[in-house]
Amino acid sequence: MKRKILAAVLASTMILSLVGCGGGSADSAGTADTGAAADSGAAADTGAAADTGAADSGDAAAAGGETLTVWCWDPAFNMNAMYEAEKVYQKDHPDFKLNVIETPWEDVQTKITTAAASGDLSTLPDIVLMQDNAFQKNVISYPDAFVDLTNSGIDFSQFAAGKAGYSIVNGANYGVPFDNGAVVGCYRTDVLEQAGLTVDDFTDITWDQYIENGKKVLDATGKPLISMQAGECDLIMMMLQSAGASLFNEDGTANIVDNDTLKAVMETYKALKDSGVLVEVNSWDEYVGSFVSGDVAGTVNGCWILASIQTAEDQAGNWAITNMPSLVGVSSATNYSNNGGSSWAVTANCQNTDLAFDFLASTFAGSTELYDNILPSGALATWAPAGDSDAYGVGNDFFGGDAVSAKIVEYSTKVPSNITGVYYYEARDAVATAITNYINGSDLETELQTAADTVNFNMGQ
Repeated sequence: MKRKILAAVLASTMILSLVGCGGGSADSAGTADTGAAADSGAAADTGAAADTGAADSGDAAAAGGETLTVWCWDPAFNMNAMYEAEKVYQKDHPDFKLNVIETPWEDVQTKITTAAASGDLSTLPDIVLMQDNAFQKNVISYPDAFVDLTNSGIDFSQFAAGKAGYSIVNGANYGVPFDNGAVVGCYRTDVLEQAGLTVDDFTDITWDQYIENGKKVLDATGKPLISMQAGECDLIMMMLQSAGASLFNEDGTANIVDNDTLKAVMETYKALKDSGVLVEVNSWDEYVGSFVSGDVAGTVNGCWILASIQTAEDQAGNWAITNMPSLVGVSSATNYSNNGGSSWAVTANCQNTDLAFDFLASTFAGSTELYDNILPSGALATWAPAGDSDAYGVGNDFFGGDAVSAKIVEYSTKVPSNITGVYYYEARDAVATAITNYINGSDLETELQTAADTVNFNMGQ
């Protein structure tokens, strides 16, 4: 089974480079993932730095002392957060230093795979940033490459359970959650007003109510409520997690054919499309352009989408956010989900795990000062105490003066956990094909069976 998993991981590295880091996926549009996309264009330059860092990381780890080497991507976001964490930690540990090496996500994944496959973990850094949807895959595939953080002194109960769940394997914590990908419903309040609606009419509602509201907006303004990229299943995955459901069972087997929640999600998506409330576009750029230009009245996505919304400066004051709709007829349904994000892992090559543990516990798992400092870069915490700080309570004029940062942290604490497993991206692609065919008239049960067969084939069963 390990050989099958290794083969799948090696084969999916290229897929992750495109799906996890390209511009056409909502996963890649998340704050943590955007850096990978941005950095990939300079891979020739950063790759050399990453290779050098790989060699340096072994020396730094072996030396122990007060230096930790970190791999992550995106200088303005992830690397900036690490530098700010270094400053915070140095206040009580003046000799402490970080060796932060810019490493695009696709290079991180490749280097982890190569190190584990060769049995030589000495090329790994002390701490590495990992995309949430790939976290379980890597820990399950390479259990000897990462350190169990359960008894590290980090209080994981202070993180949103849904976020922390991405890096839990067999009940053990392997990652310190970082950026927030809580899902928000975003709406043009001036457009809603033309239909006699306010953002309150979209708060704590079901998808059926969303469709009815959307029809009112469509009739009054000619604008659909929402757009999504054709051939992708971002909204499908958000809906699924909102009910605590997954495409896999806890034992790693595919959970597609007899997954009643998935069926409800697929039927809901088709109803949105058939009603005209949802319109599909052909690319990520068209998706962003649809709400920035005002062609649609809003969007539902990870909170990182707010950065794109705010590029439409002429719309300042005419936007509001709330939670997402819930599924109808699903007992576990909630109005909360997640899309995108990443977490910090400690590798087995770290020679000073006590230092790594204390650094992470004192910063990303223990410092409101850190989260206040990185908030201007768009880095929202999933560490609950950060949401109580004064910085998070400041109103955002673009969104009508609402304290959106504090609201998003609150949402993140209510997100249900789900199972990503080793074959998440393969399953996601199979479901994306299924929803496209279902919308175009194919039988739902047949499409789910085909998706399950595809995933099982990839799993080698």
